[in-house]
Amino acid sequence: MKSLKVLIAALLGLAPTLAFAQSAGAQGGMGVIGQVIFFAGFILIFYFLIWRPQSKRAKEHKALMSGLNKGDEIVTSGGVAGKITKVADDFIVLEVADNVEIKVQKVAVAAALPKGTLKDI
Repeated sequence: MKSLKVLIAALLGLAPTLAFAQSAGAQGGMGVIGQVIFFAGFILIFYFLIWRPQSKRAKEHKALMSGLNKGDEIVTSGGVAGKITKVADDFIVLEVADNVEIKVQKVAVAAALPKGTLKDI
């Protein structure tokens, strides 16, 4: 993501320089075919660097949320680790210590831990 921002900043920084570098007698820009190729390249870069990885992460997170079961050990996006004691449609009940339970939204689950991880902590 950072490299994309650097690339865009570099291209925007070069645009005025390239515009003034043309001689006064030079004919028009790239032409229609050049503009179409440039636009298609821009769309491909956008797809492979932004949209595709984001949709892949969203798909993985949706699979994680739908696969939550009672007894799974998880970590929330806030860093709270615990064991699931009850699963509802949008919420789960998480046991973070003996006789201490909190309700958490399913979308707040960041990762599922391997069984027995909480005993080691």
